Amino acid sequence: MYRGKKVVVVLPAYNAAKTLEKTYQEIPFDLVDEVILCDDHSRDNTAELGRSLGIRHVLVHERNKGYGGNQKSLYNKALELGGDIVIMLHPDYQYTPKLIPSMVNIIGEELYPVVLGSRILGMGARKGGMPLYKYIANRFLTFSQNLLINYKLSEYHTGYRAFSRQVLETINYNRNSDDFVFDNEMLSQIVYAGFDIGEVTCPTKYFEEASSINFRRSMKYGLGVLRVSLGHFLQRLGILKLDMYRRMK
Repeated sequence: MYRGKKVVVVLPAYNAAKTLEKTYQEIPFDLVDEVILCDDHSRDNTAELGRSLGIRHVLVHERNKGYGGNQKSLYNKALELGGDIVIMLHPDYQYTPKLIPSMVNIIGEELYPVVLGSRILGMGARKGGMPLYKYIANRFLTFSQNLLINYKLSEYHTGYRAFSRQVLETINYNRNSDDFVFDNEMLSQIVYAGFDIGEVTCPTKYFEEASSINFRRSMKYGLGVLRVSLGHFLQRLGILKLDMYRRMK
């Protein structure tokens, strides 16, 4: 725990057997109370490996629900277990678990209720091997989102995130997409609800075993991001009333 707050790490997994153990071994268990793994109907032995590593909470989807659907299961379980600080860590070892103490400290000391591990601060993305087209798309989308959402972040597209319990209990993330755009819908909800977001510099690694989406899905994701940002802009102006911005009861 951190100052009496229960710390839970959630791992959204899909075919992560090659990198799960390495990721898991670097989690700081002197600080982390619980780890939850959700296997989104993998074709490998991700779930079995998770259990053999000693992960007590292994969720398995009987059908593939998508990246967003995976996170919904994880956050619901984290709240059920009494998590006060919840960190989403990809088990593909693209993000280092060694930043967990810093992210927990920021939330635990009530500096920010949300912390993102940014690959853009410090130029970590390109140094870590992010393809040039993805870097350019990241910068264009983030610039557009900063304008439409009216909140300045270095990037909206990192998969390394930490949340306070209050945030997860306030925004209605279960209304969001089950696809990759879930991440951006969640940030839009967080900003709309009035929560502040902190960022820490995060090195990243691009390698063969690290998960990545292809160009076609990247295009679909980019269009989805712009749709979410425009919807946020129109909601803020009172022109639209979207269900995703209704708070959880």
